[in-house]
Amino acid sequence: MQCRLSLSGSVGGSDPVLRIVSIVLLNFVLFACNERTGERHTYLLTTGTTGGTFYPVGVALSTLVSAQEDSGFSISAISSAGSMENIRLMRDDQAQFAILLGIFGAWAYEGSGPIRNPYKNFRSISAMWPNVEHFVLHSDLVQAGGIRDINSLDGQRFSIGMRNSGAEYTGIYIFDALGIDYDNELSIAYMGYGPSANALQDGNIVGMNIPAGPPVTAITRAFALLGERMTILEFSEEDVRMMNHQFPLWETYEITPGTYPAQEETINTAASPNIFVARSDVSEEIVYSMTKMLWENLATLQEIHGATRSMAIEIALRGVPVPLHPGALRYYQEQGVDIPAHLLGG
Repeated sequence: MQCRLSLSGSVGGSDPVLRIVSIVLLNFVLFACNERTGERHTYLLTTGTTGGTFYPVGVALSTLVSAQEDSGFSISAISSAGSMENIRLMRDDQAQFAILLGIFGAWAYEGSGPIRNPYKNFRSISAMWPNVEHFVLHSDLVQAGGIRDINSLDGQRFSIGMRNSGAEYTGIYIFDALGIDYDNELSIAYMGYGPSANALQDGNIVGMNIPAGPPVTAITRAFALLGERMTILEFSEEDVRMMNHQFPLWETYEITPGTYPAQEETINTAASPNIFVARSDVSEEIVYSMTKMLWENLATLQEIHGATRSMAIEIALRGVPVPLHPGALRYYQEQGVDIPAHLLGG
C-alpha cells in the first residue's frame, strides 16, 4: 500500500480553528500511513506565513531530512500565523518542532509577556538566522528616518502583522519599549507579509512591520514596485538598549547594500535571534540526528535561502534563551562547542 504525503504548505488557510482541525487530521493520517507502510515516522514543523522567512527555511529543513534515506524519520513543514501560534501548536502536541522568535521562547519558558502560563515542555536545538526588524513607511512620511518617525503618523493605517503572530507581539513590544504611542498615533491593521506589501503598494496602508531574515520576499517585492517611495526605518544603539530592558536579545544589524532592489546604502536596523526548538518528548536520538543534519548540511541550506548564510556552528547558541534538548546538547558537546550554563540541565 502506498501512502505518501507532501505536507509542506499552508494548512487550514487563515482560519485558526480550521487550521487546528486540519493539523489534527494530518497527524492522524501521518500516524496511519506510518503504521501501515512501515515508513519512517513523520513529525510536523510549524513555521510562519508564506511571505516571511520561517516558512521557506522550514521547507528547506524538511527537504534536507527527506534526502537522508537512513534517517529513520521525516519532517513536514506547515505554515502558521507565527511564533504565538507555534507555541500553542507545540503545547497541544499538534507540532513537534517549531521555529520561534527568540523572545517568544523566553516568554513561553518563563510565562511572561503575552504568554501568561509557563510552557516548559520544549527545548532548544539551535539559534538560526537573525530576525531583522523591517519597519517600513511611505517615504513622504519619513522625517528623521528612524523608528520613532512612527510616532507622528496621526492615526494613519499601519500593518503590525497577523493577529497572534510574532510580528504583532514583537512590534507592540518594541513600540512600548521606545515609548511609541501606537494607540493614538496609529490605526492598526492586522495583515500577513504578502498582503501588507500589496496594501502598501495600493495605498491602503502607510507602513508595515515585517520582521524576518533578509532578503524577505515581501520586502523585495515592495521595493521592486515602490522603489524610493518606501523607506526601511533605522534603529539607533540607544533604541536597541531600550528594547533589551527585559531580555538581552536585540543587537544592531546592518542590511548591506544590494540586499533589496535599488538599495544603494546600508540600513542600520536591529535583530534578535530566531530559534529552532522541539518538544521535550521528542526522543534524544531524533533531535541528535536533526541537529547533526542541520550543521552537516548547512552549505546546502544556505544555497536554498540567503537568510541562513549568517549561520555558523561557532555562534549556534548565541542568544538562545531556553535550555538545550539532550539530543542537541550531545551533538554540541561532541563538536566542542562552548555551552553557556543556562542552556544545561534541560
